[in-house]
Amino acid sequence: MPKRDPRVDAYVAKSPDFAKPILTRVRKIVHAACPEVEETLKWGAPTFMYNGILCGMASFKNHCHFILWKGRLVLDKNGQPMSAANGHFRNLKTVSDLPSDRVLTGYIKDAKKLNESGAKVPKSPPKKRAPIALPALLKRALSSNAKASAAFDSFSPSHKREYVEWITEAKTEETRQRRVDTAIEWMAEGKPRNWKYMKR
Repeated sequence: MPKRDPRVDAYVAKSPDFAKPILTRVRKIVHAACPEVEETLKWGAPTFMYNGILCGMASFKNHCHFILWKGRLVLDKNGQPMSAANGHFRNLKTVSDLPSDRVLTGYIKDAKKLNESGAKVPKSPPKKRAPIALPALLKRALSSNAKASAAFDSFSPSHKREYVEWITEAKTEETRQRRVDTAIEWMAEGKPRNWKYMKR
Protein backbone atom coordinates (compact mmCIF):
# COMPACT_ATOMS: atom_id res chain seq x y z
CA MET A 1 0.00 0.00 0.00
CA PRO A 2 1.56 3.36 -0.97
CA LYS A 3 2.37 5.72 1.84
CA ARG A 4 0.27 8.85 1.44
CA ASP A 5 0.84 11.95 3.49
CA PRO A 6 -2.29 13.83 4.66
CA ARG A 7 -0.31 17.07 4.27
CA VAL A 8 -0.27 16.42 0.52
CA ASP A 9 -4.07 16.04 0.57
CA ALA A 10 -4.25 19.41 2.34
CA TYR A 11 -1.82 20.98 -0.14
CA VAL A 12 -3.90 19.84 -3.12
CA ALA A 13 -7.13 20.97 -1.44
CA LYS A 14 -5.70 24.47 -0.84
CA SER A 15 -4.33 24.82 -4.37
CA PRO A 16 -6.10 26.97 -6.99
CA ASP A 17 -8.94 25.22 -8.82
CA PHE A 18 -7.02 24.95 -12.12
CA ALA A 19 -4.14 23.20 -10.28
CA LYS A 20 -6.12 20.50 -8.48
CA PRO A 21 -6.63 18.18 -11.49
CA ILE A 22 -2.96 18.58 -12.53
CA LEU A 23 -1.64 17.73 -9.05
CA THR A 24 -4.14 14.90 -8.63
CA ARG A 25 -3.14 13.34 -11.95
CA VAL A 26 0.59 13.63 -11.26
CA ARG A 27 0.15 12.11 -7.80
CA LYS A 28 -1.89 9.19 -9.17
CA ILE A 29 0.65 8.42 -11.92
CA VAL A 30 3.64 8.63 -9.55
CA HIS A 31 2.01 6.10 -7.18
CA ALA A 32 1.07 3.80 -10.07
CA ALA A 33 4.56 3.93 -11.62
CA CYS A 34 6.37 3.52 -8.29
CA PRO A 35 4.10 1.76 -5.75
CA GLU A 36 6.82 1.93 -3.07
CA VAL A 37 6.98 5.75 -3.21
CA GLU A 38 6.50 7.73 -0.01
CA GLU A 39 5.07 11.22 0.13
CA THR A 40 6.35 14.11 2.18
CA LEU A 41 6.62 17.90 2.01
CA LYS A 42 9.96 19.48 1.18
CA TRP A 43 10.45 23.19 0.63
CA GLY A 44 6.72 23.48 1.38
CA ALA A 45 5.67 21.37 -1.63
CA PRO A 46 4.70 17.70 -2.17
CA THR A 47 7.76 15.54 -2.76
CA PHE A 48 7.86 11.84 -3.65
CA MET A 49 10.64 9.77 -2.08
CA TYR A 50 12.08 6.46 -3.28
CA ASN A 51 15.74 5.82 -2.45
CA GLY A 52 16.08 9.59 -2.22
CA ILE A 53 14.02 12.26 -3.94
CA LEU A 54 12.21 10.88 -6.98
CA CYS A 55 10.12 13.88 -8.04
CA GLY A 56 8.04 16.74 -6.77
CA MET A 57 5.18 19.02 -7.70
CA ALA A 58 4.08 22.50 -6.74
CA SER A 59 1.24 24.87 -7.47
CA PHE A 60 1.41 28.63 -7.77
CA LYS A 61 -1.13 31.35 -8.45
CA ASN A 62 -1.30 30.77 -12.23
CA HIS A 63 0.68 27.60 -12.96
CA CYS A 64 2.11 24.32 -11.62
CA HIS A 65 5.49 22.62 -11.80
CA PHE A 66 6.31 18.90 -11.95
CA ILE A 67 9.98 18.16 -11.45
CA LEU A 68 11.84 14.87 -11.87
CA TRP A 69 14.81 15.12 -9.51
CA LYS A 70 17.15 13.33 -11.94
CA GLY A 71 15.31 14.49 -15.02
CA ARG A 72 18.52 15.36 -16.85
CA LEU A 73 19.34 11.64 -16.90
CA VAL A 74 15.89 10.41 -17.92
CA LEU A 75 15.60 9.56 -21.61
CA ASP A 76 12.51 9.58 -23.77
CA LYS A 77 11.41 6.77 -26.05
CA ASN A 78 13.83 7.93 -28.78
CA GLY A 79 16.82 7.83 -26.46
CA GLN A 80 17.08 11.63 -26.48
CA PRO A 81 17.11 13.77 -23.35
CA MET A 82 13.67 14.78 -22.18
CA SER A 83 12.15 17.67 -24.05
CA ALA A 84 11.24 19.50 -20.83
CA ALA A 85 14.18 21.49 -19.53
CA ASN A 86 16.25 19.11 -17.38
CA GLY A 87 13.15 17.09 -16.50
CA HIS A 88 11.29 20.11 -15.16
CA PHE A 89 7.78 20.56 -16.48
CA ARG A 90 7.07 24.19 -15.69
CA ASN A 91 4.18 26.57 -16.31
CA LEU A 92 1.57 23.81 -16.39
CA LYS A 93 -1.86 25.42 -16.62
CA THR A 94 -4.02 22.48 -17.68
CA VAL A 95 -3.78 18.69 -17.52
CA SER A 96 -3.13 18.68 -21.28
CA ASP A 97 0.19 20.49 -20.67
CA LEU A 98 1.54 17.27 -19.15
CA PRO A 99 2.84 14.39 -21.28
CA SER A 100 0.49 11.44 -21.81
CA ASP A 101 0.00 8.99 -18.93
CA ARG A 102 2.13 6.42 -20.77
CA VAL A 103 5.03 8.84 -21.36
CA LEU A 104 4.88 10.24 -17.82
CA THR A 105 4.79 6.72 -16.37
CA GLY A 106 7.88 5.85 -18.42
CA TYR A 107 9.73 8.90 -17.12
CA ILE A 108 8.90 8.03 -13.51
CA LYS A 109 9.94 4.39 -13.98
CA ASP A 110 13.24 5.53 -15.50
CA ALA A 111 13.76 7.92 -12.57
CA LYS A 112 12.99 5.04 -10.17
CA LYS A 113 15.69 2.88 -11.79
CA LEU A 114 18.19 5.74 -11.57
CA ASN A 115 17.52 6.09 -7.84
CA GLU A 116 17.87 2.32 -7.37
CA SER A 117 21.24 2.38 -9.12
CA GLY A 118 22.49 5.37 -7.10
CA ALA A 119 23.10 7.42 -10.27
CA LYS A 120 24.17 11.01 -9.71
CA VAL A 121 23.26 13.96 -11.89
CA PRO A 122 26.49 15.45 -13.26
CA LYS A 123 27.11 18.97 -12.06
CA SER A 124 26.79 21.69 -14.64
CA PRO A 125 30.06 23.45 -15.36
CA PRO A 126 30.25 26.80 -13.58
CA LYS A 127 29.07 29.70 -15.67
CA LYS A 128 31.83 31.99 -16.83
CA ARG A 129 31.28 35.48 -15.58
CA ALA A 130 32.10 38.48 -17.67
CA PRO A 131 35.36 40.18 -16.77
CA ILE A 132 35.00 42.93 -14.20
CA ALA A 133 34.85 46.32 -15.91
CA LEU A 134 36.32 49.02 -13.70
CA PRO A 135 34.58 52.40 -13.71
CA ALA A 136 36.90 55.15 -14.97
CA LEU A 137 36.70 56.93 -11.61
CA LEU A 138 37.94 53.87 -9.74
CA LYS A 139 40.58 53.12 -12.36
CA ARG A 140 42.06 56.64 -11.98
CA ALA A 141 42.01 56.43 -8.19
CA LEU A 142 43.76 53.04 -8.19
CA SER A 143 46.44 54.28 -10.59
CA SER A 144 47.38 57.02 -8.09
CA ASN A 145 47.55 54.73 -5.03
CA ALA A 146 49.99 51.83 -5.38
CA LYS A 147 49.03 50.23 -2.06
CA ALA A 148 45.30 50.19 -2.88
CA SER A 149 46.02 49.00 -6.42
CA ALA A 150 48.15 46.08 -5.17
CA ALA A 151 45.45 45.09 -2.68
CA PHE A 152 42.72 45.29 -5.34
CA ASP A 153 44.80 43.12 -7.70
CA SER A 154 45.17 40.50 -4.96
CA PHE A 155 41.44 40.36 -4.18
CA SER A 156 39.29 37.47 -5.36
CA PRO A 157 36.92 38.22 -8.28
CA SER A 158 33.97 38.36 -5.88
CA HIS A 159 35.70 40.96 -3.67
CA LYS A 160 36.59 43.04 -6.72
CA ARG A 161 33.01 42.81 -7.98
CA GLU A 162 31.64 43.94 -4.58
CA TYR A 163 33.64 47.15 -4.79
CA VAL A 164 32.77 47.80 -8.43
CA GLU A 165 29.04 47.20 -7.88
CA TRP A 166 29.00 49.39 -4.77
CA ILE A 167 30.52 52.26 -6.73
CA THR A 168 28.48 51.86 -9.92
CA GLU A 169 25.19 51.57 -8.00
CA ALA A 170 25.61 55.10 -6.58
CA LYS A 171 22.86 57.38 -7.86
CA THR A 172 24.85 60.63 -7.96
CA GLU A 173 28.35 61.63 -8.98
CA GLU A 174 28.95 62.98 -5.47
CA THR A 175 28.03 59.64 -3.84
CA ARG A 176 30.12 57.79 -6.41
CA GLN A 177 33.18 59.92 -5.63
CA ARG A 178 32.66 59.48 -1.89
CA ARG A 179 32.48 55.71 -2.31
CA VAL A 180 35.63 55.68 -4.46
CA ASP A 181 37.49 57.66 -1.77
CA THR A 182 36.31 55.24 0.93
CA ALA A 183 37.14 52.23 -1.25
CA ILE A 184 40.69 53.44 -1.87
CA GLU A 185 41.18 54.05 1.85
CA TRP A 186 39.94 50.55 2.73
CA MET A 187 41.88 48.86 -0.07
CA ALA A 188 45.10 50.60 1.04
CA GLU A 189 44.52 48.85 4.37
CA GLY A 190 43.95 45.53 2.54
CA LYS A 191 40.25 45.47 3.42
CA PRO A 192 37.59 43.94 1.16
CA ARG A 193 34.35 45.86 0.70
CA ASN A 194 32.45 43.95 3.40
CA TRP A 195 35.31 43.73 5.89
CA LYS A 196 33.07 44.91 8.74
CA TYR A 197 31.01 41.72 8.51
CA MET A 198 33.89 39.26 8.26
CA LYS A 199 34.67 36.97 11.18
CA ARG A 200 37.69 38.02 13.15
